[in-house]
Amino acid sequence: MSSESSPFKYFISGGFGGVCTVIVGHPFDTIKVRLQTMPQPTNGLPPLYKGTLDCALKTVKNEGFRGFYKGMGAPIAGVAPIFAISFFGFGVGKKLQQSKPEDVLTKPQLFYAGAFSGVFTTIIMAPGERIKCLLQVQQDSIGPKKYSGPRDVVRKLYKEGGIRSIYKGTVATLLRDVPASGMYFMTYEWIQ
Repeated sequence: MSSESSPFKYFISGGFGGVCTVIVGHPFDTIKVRLQTMPQPTNGLPPLYKGTLDCALKTVKNEGFRGFYKGMGAPIAGVAPIFAISFFGFGVGKKLQQSKPEDVLTKPQLFYAGAFSGVFTTIIMAPGERIKCLLQVQQDSIGPKKYSGPRDVVRKLYKEGGIRSIYKGTVATLLRDVPASGMYFMTYEWIQ
């Protein structure tokens, strides 16, 4: 991408990259999930799948190649916007440091632009991560369930502590994701 690319172009490129990531990666995720969730064999019967290759071959045999893409809508709906926002944040971060569009940024400036994108994505992702974690932990607990679903989590968290409760843990997420995004984008620009 040229140094004169707008944040909007980064947004579109990131979204497209997110879609491509899901299209390429979803078959592997499908195989992984099928292997992780296959039932334990009983009464001396063999396991449903012998391994990764066997799972892939049985998927193609029983469902065709479309079987690898079952349930792909949700990841596309989630990943594409996050990639778009991440790349948009990087584009804005670059623009904020350039006095002229043709200015070439140093590696530290590229790191800061990437770190800026980490702030964008964390603000969007943190509530979803909190909701997901509360629901996952609840599934493993014994006794009555506190939450009936994602909307119920948001409603109860907001009632208990307002917006701060929904964003609980965001500082730790920022400490993880901001430097990681900085390194990601600095490396991306450096080797391209």
